[in-house]
Amino acid sequence: MSTLATTFLVNNPLEQFEINDFVFILAPIFGFTKLSLTNIGFYLIMVVVITISMNVLSLNNGYVIPSRWTIHSESVYGSILNLVREQIGPKNEVYVPFIFALFNFILISNLVGLVPYSFTTTSHLVLTISLATAILIGVTIIGFQRHGLGFFAFFIPAGTPFALVFLLVAIELISYLARAVSLGVRLGANMIAGHSLLKIISTFTWKMVVAGPVLLLVSLLPLLFLTALAGLEFGIGILQAYVFTILTCSYLKDAIELH
Repeated sequence: MSTLATTFLVNNPLEQFEINDFVFILAPIFGFTKLSLTNIGFYLIMVVVITISMNVLSLNNGYVIPSRWTIHSESVYGSILNLVREQIGPKNEVYVPFIFALFNFILISNLVGLVPYSFTTTSHLVLTISLATAILIGVTIIGFQRHGLGFFAFFIPAGTPFALVFLLVAIELISYLARAVSLGVRLGANMIAGHSLLKIISTFTWKMVVAGPVLLLVSLLPLLFLTALAGLEFGIGILQAYVFTILTCSYLKDAIELH
């Protein structure tokens, strides 16, 4: 039993981030094309379904007395509305639905990853950086729509001597493009580090539990630490969703107000 239980656990804490096929078929399209649904694709679909379901449940079906889902959804929406008003301004509430959907998507992705033997989609840098890049492209388009070619003034600090214009423009442009990388890496790295630590501590605790009655008593200490760490990861998942959202609002404000 001990050997079976030990080998069932993942020995490498990074194996939980591997992308594997759930279902695949070999279709005779353009030769033999492999059509597959991977674990990251499956959990992305799950996150979208959960997000939509939570918002549908919050509709309250026309009842006067709000349900718990309605109160929860309205509380989150109210918080996002206040965030947009503070960061972007009350005249730009048109971006509230996007920010609300973005926050819910990242939050649910982070929390779903805390379920044992699930998959954390936001732990993959290719996803987080792609999402951040799409946001940066959208923000840039908004900047050009609002200001036209005047958007380039964002890359030239006020009062810059002409001799330093080209140097500062290059520095500001690199800094601007690096926003997508920093925004995506911040979220992905936090998820990778936290979940890897959870896997290491949980594997260590389980091996102590199955080792014998003596170590079973000693394992209570790392078990308590594991519980506290899981609670901390829950808070970090919420915090990282908030940080990602507030930085997106900050980038929108820069594109709209050019500072």
